[in-house]
Amino acid sequence: MPSDFMLKTMNALHRTVQKATGGRAGWSAGSMPVVELTTTGRKSGQPRTVLLTSPLQEGDTIVIVASRGGDDQHPAWFLNLRDNPDVTVTTKDKRNEPMRARAASPEERTRMWPLVTSKYKGYGNYQTKTKREIPLVLLEPKAS
Repeated sequence: MPSDFMLKTMNALHRTVQKATGGRAGWSAGSMPVVELTTTGRKSGQPRTVLLTSPLQEGDTIVIVASRGGDDQHPAWFLNLRDNPDVTVTTKDKRNEPMRARAASPEERTRMWPLVTSKYKGYGNYQTKTKREIPLVLLEPKAS
């Protein structure tokens, strides 16, 4: 499983590519759009930002996968948004969108998981590596 150091290094390299190209590169990975998710640290209270792929979008809802490469523990960003679901999302087309995050319901996950794994088979492989059910997270626009 990827270490925290490896995950942070990969995110830093991804950011470097985005910055070096003025945003012309780095907004897609593996044919999926990339989102920049900013959560509030559950312990620190400080903003925490991570780049993630989104294998599925439904209307204004962006779906992300809390896989952590099939690790047995949830990613830190998932624990952060579970404690504070108010997040900020940046995509190639939108900057600093206030959104609300929530784990997909069992029914939503049952419907969406095959769609996610058909688009990126790696997520299905990650699920075989862990006993935990990998959550799907829905990022939804905040009501005005």
